[in-house]
Amino acid sequence: MPATKDRTSRGRAAARPPRPFTLWREVLTAYAAPALTAGTAGVVTGQQDLAVAACTSIAGTSAVVAFLVGTWLHRGGRPRRWTLTMPRIVLTVALVIIAAGAAALLGWFTAQWLPAHTPIPATPWLERLRIDLPVSAALATAIVTLRWRTTTTTTPPAQAGTEPTRHQGMSTR
Repeated sequence: MPATKDRTSRGRAAARPPRPFTLWREVLTAYAAPALTAGTAGVVTGQQDLAVAACTSIAGTSAVVAFLVGTWLHRGGRPRRWTLTMPRIVLTVALVIIAAGAAALLGWFTAQWLPAHTPIPATPWLERLRIDLPVSAALATAIVTLRWRTTTTTTPPAQAGTEPTRHQGMSTR
């Protein structure tokens, strides 16, 4: 007897609403994913500095940025109107540019300015920050923003004089 494909499972998955945006889960994932991937790459290729950076500057930056961006987007459970009306890709690109730019400035400050103006010596791990911080910030921002937008529902604007509609799908627990 020939095997048949279950075509109903795809329809059920599409009809299932996305899991709510849970900040602690997003931050944990933002730390664990780069720590495991970059850490594994460092161990496999024998790059001890990459293995150490995976758990510190790379994963740490990802977690901090995911927390900051997620908190800003969530804003007490009430998203800003423009973050819902702006196209998802435009919002993501804008936030990635802002986060990566801020992280690049922080990386430059740490790698260049600190050794020049403080007793902290210039070391190779400080130089890594100029690349690790903006790349980690960009990836974390993109993932958290896209994940957040998939959990929010946009509703038509409320009529004048009526109570604004609540946006579903966001949870802080």
